[in-house]
Amino acid sequence: MHEATVICREINCGDAVRTTGSFGQGGDLRGYTISCSGTESSLTQCGVRDYTRTSHDRIEEAVVECSGNVKLAGGVNRCAGRVEFYDKGQWGTVCSESLDMNDATVLCRQMNCGRAHKITTMTEYGQGTGQTWIHQFECNGLEPALNQCPQRPFRDKTCNATSVTGVVCTGSLEVRLANGKDECTGRVEVRHGEVWQTVCDAEWTLSKAEVVCEAVECGRAVDAPNGAHYGQGSGSVVEASNSCFDSVTSLQQCSVRGFTAATCGHDHDAGAVCAAQLRLVNGTGECSGRVEILYKGQWGTVCDDEWEMPNADVVCRQLGCGHAVFAPTSAHFGRGSGPIWLDNVECSGRESALTHCSHPGFGESNCGHGEDAGVICSGF
Repeated sequence: MHEATVICREINCGDAVRTTGSFGQGGDLRGYTISCSGTESSLTQCGVRDYTRTSHDRIEEAVVECSGNVKLAGGVNRCAGRVEFYDKGQWGTVCSESLDMNDATVLCRQMNCGRAHKITTMTEYGQGTGQTWIHQFECNGLEPALNQCPQRPFRDKTCNATSVTGVVCTGSLEVRLANGKDECTGRVEVRHGEVWQTVCDAEWTLSKAEVVCEAVECGRAVDAPNGAHYGQGSGSVVEASNSCFDSVTSLQQCSVRGFTAATCGHDHDAGAVCAAQLRLVNGTGECSGRVEILYKGQWGTVCDDEWEMPNADVVCRQLGCGHAVFAPTSAHFGRGSGPIWLDNVECSGRESALTHCSHPGFGESNCGHGEDAGVICSGF
């Protein structure tokens, strides 16, 4: 493994995970035998000698597997934890302002951990050791690896190196919603180990969908469609038993010990429709103010691009505040803070929740808080 350690370090690919001869023997009879101590910075610093293989040799060509230049540490599994980035021969943490959801999307995909679920700057995954990466990543979300994203120093502020970034990917969750317009709507799939399974709709109820919405931090359940409404999944199907869908805790426990196999087919796959919680801030009562949405445990605002009366109507109805009488823009109720969760929202006015209106996706915005949207409802 010493030789593998040097190779991975030299090509900036993290730690050596394993070395094998799994690709078998090559066609060349001549090659090299290499001996390293593991501290060298390049393979050329190791002992190298020519070697000619005979027809009786069982020696195979060496294969090295490296960890890659990014990992998540300190979490419950490899798909959640403190972000650590490998560069110039050492691992380091990433300061809290360095990553956004586009960056996290690339990271999760690079690690084969699904989509980005959320970013956290709390200390639940520990502070880590080594240097703290203080450059800002600027991924567009389509790159195959984090080290292929542009990076730049912070221009308008300094990076808080005492607060490190953590990322939770959907591959670490006990449940996910698939094939919907976003990760808060879709076919219910539960995880046991590394295997994802769909849920039979035979005992599927709104209260069980509520548990799923809570687990994925998407607010309240507003519908529990059945009959493979979001398409048929693959793999095995499990029962929607009360013992597993009574609470988030029971769902987590079943994810560990396993779910009960169901007899129904994928034409009975269950679904869930969640709606993020809303509030109105800085108005004269509960029915007027700046629109804010709770998503993945964090309150954020809505940009006023395409903000019209049908949008405001949906907000007022969702909050039980009657109908809209005005849809103010340009931070009429003051500038908010935190993420701008929604932009270019277009409602017909008939939707049951604002997040069910057409929008590019959570966190997809080119706005500033000077464009925060508001509403004034008749219930004001």
